[in-house]
Amino acid sequence: MSADYVVNGKVAVITLNNPPVNGLGLATRTAAVEAVNRAQADDAVEAIVITGAGKAFSGGADIKEFNSPKALTEPTLHTLISVVEASTKPTIAAIHSVCMGGGLELALGCNYRVALPGAQIALPEVKLGLLPGAGGTQRLPRLIGLERALNMVVSGAFVPSEQLADTPLFDKLFAADAQLIAEAVAYAESVAAVRPLPKVRDRKVDYPNHEAFLQFTRNTVKAMAGPYPAPLECVETVAASVTRKFDDGLKFERERFLHLAQTSESKALRHAFFAERSASKLPDVPADTPVRSIKQAAIVGAGTMGGGIAMNFANAGIPVILLETRQEALDKGMATIRKNYENTMKKGKLTQEKFDQRVGLISGTLQYEDIGQADIVIEAVFEEMGVKQAVFEQLDRVMKPGAILASNTSTLDLDRIAAFTQRPQDVVGTHFFSPANVMKLLEIVRGKHTAKDVLATTLALSKKLKKTGVVSGVCDGFIGNRMIEQYSRQAGFLLEEGCLPEQVDKAVEKFGFAMGPFRMGDLAGNDIGWAIRKRRYVEKPAIVYSKTADLLCEMGRYGQKTGAGWYDYKPGDRKAYPNAAVNAMIVQHSVDIGVERRKISDEEIVERLVYSLVNEGAHILEEGIAMRASDIDMVYLTGYGFPVFRGGPMFYADTVGLYKVKAAIERYAKGRHGDAWTPAPLLVKLVAEGKRFNE
Repeated sequence: MSADYVVNGKVAVITLNNPPVNGLGLATRTAAVEAVNRAQADDAVEAIVITGAGKAFSGGADIKEFNSPKALTEPTLHTLISVVEASTKPTIAAIHSVCMGGGLELALGCNYRVALPGAQIALPEVKLGLLPGAGGTQRLPRLIGLERALNMVVSGAFVPSEQLADTPLFDKLFAADAQLIAEAVAYAESVAAVRPLPKVRDRKVDYPNHEAFLQFTRNTVKAMAGPYPAPLECVETVAASVTRKFDDGLKFERERFLHLAQTSESKALRHAFFAERSASKLPDVPADTPVRSIKQAAIVGAGTMGGGIAMNFANAGIPVILLETRQEALDKGMATIRKNYENTMKKGKLTQEKFDQRVGLISGTLQYEDIGQADIVIEAVFEEMGVKQAVFEQLDRVMKPGAILASNTSTLDLDRIAAFTQRPQDVVGTHFFSPANVMKLLEIVRGKHTAKDVLATTLALSKKLKKTGVVSGVCDGFIGNRMIEQYSRQAGFLLEEGCLPEQVDKAVEKFGFAMGPFRMGDLAGNDIGWAIRKRRYVEKPAIVYSKTADLLCEMGRYGQKTGAGWYDYKPGDRKAYPNAAVNAMIVQHSVDIGVERRKISDEEIVERLVYSLVNEGAHILEEGIAMRASDIDMVYLTGYGFPVFRGGPMFYADTVGLYKVKAAIERYAKGRHGDAWTPAPLLVKLVAEGKRFNE
């Protein structure tokens, strides 16, 4: 059973019991309907209280059932709510902690609602590209008014229960320390004899001149919704609570819900939702694996990356020591951190108290011995193996037994780094993305000898730092940078063949990327890619790159930090301004290598950039570097600005159809630098079997 039933005096108490958030899956719905019917049939029961076990009333429908037979198997959520609403005995929702989505819709079907302060009240379906599909758009406006209901449904944001105390949503808000069940039972006894039973459906939505307000809302939401259809659909369904009879509004809501559930945008958002949760699960690292205590952290290197990583720990309330070799570098790093926090405070996103607390958690030193007692140390120095070796040999000498030794390397061989120590089992990769205090992705690199408890600890730490941790195996570039190298190669070839940076960037940004490859290069620093290519020329001379990026760096144009990269930048202005000299260099380079420039369509630009990611991703999956296709998608959604509404490169390929992707790759394989387009064996295999990356 996933709903418990007890009788307390003359009141039946039904407790939804489906951890962790009492999701309203088929088993829970079935048990709840049976419990309501049982209470109806018991002459000794005069009222019914519905609540949730543990830390939630209910988090809503079980989205794992979307687009599956279970979602439509009786009793559906609609049926459960209808049974509750049709009860001849008063039903009281006793709300605490979390009451969202279908959970709130269930509560709205009850005759009365009582709650504790601090409960999170929300209809968050829009965040999954959907709208509330079990009466929420029709009942909520009848209790809190049209405007407030629209704000909640369109934003999906939660509202603390006490902020809704002035509305008929709650018939009673108890004190924070109240015993919810006891108070709810007492309330149920007080209304047990009241007739007629109040029903939300019988209330009217009264909003003067609603036509003008709704049109204003449509215009506003349309301008802000971008590629997502759900927000505007939310407006239309909530509008039906005013313009249509209740049952007609319910029917319209259901039609629009089913329509949205089939859109590629909603499927992509739901894929991302599950992908984020799957990323932290490793088959050979059980959920109950013991984790090491992380109460003190240390960072080696106080540069941009080291300082950003330190801020993550301070934001999570973990003291952190920054280690530098020179006082000047340490002072500069500490000053940058302070300035970043000051800027956040000026924007009103940080209080003075929090500012003082976070700055106070970060200290600096010039001595390795001062960091020896840290539970984790993260190296964030220059991306060069000799430099890493010197650092890890020192860390091996000074760090206490059991400390985690982590490297922020973005491309280098973690197993070689681990071999510089006598404790390779304690070494792990923690590849943060710049700016480290902002970007959500944390690529966790699992070395050949990395201990399971180190992995479990690092994954748990990623959550504490509010990062999405994705585990990668060891290879050059891991998941993200290995794939972006192929993307960047194609971007360079496009320049040689006829494009200019602005056209490439605009095409891929129109597709939905946060920024194109050349703006991204300017932001990250073109000299970083230059250093990697120099290493590639020695280690992998067979790989061909466009020389345009090297020529750019030889001009001293490293990007935003120098005010000049592929584009020009003005002080205090991040807008990219095309540069005539750079464009002339690109055109001249085509002449120098004997390539006749041609007109290239935006479609070709997008295909070549995105499918290069997909093909390399297939290699990474086949080699076991990434555990699942959805892990690759999470890397690109959270670290590389891939459009969320397209679900990540591997999900996008599934959406387009792998047969079409393979056909395009084979077409490009016949063109210039066709050797870069050999279809990955896994892609060929999946096409032959009629399967997808994300099965």
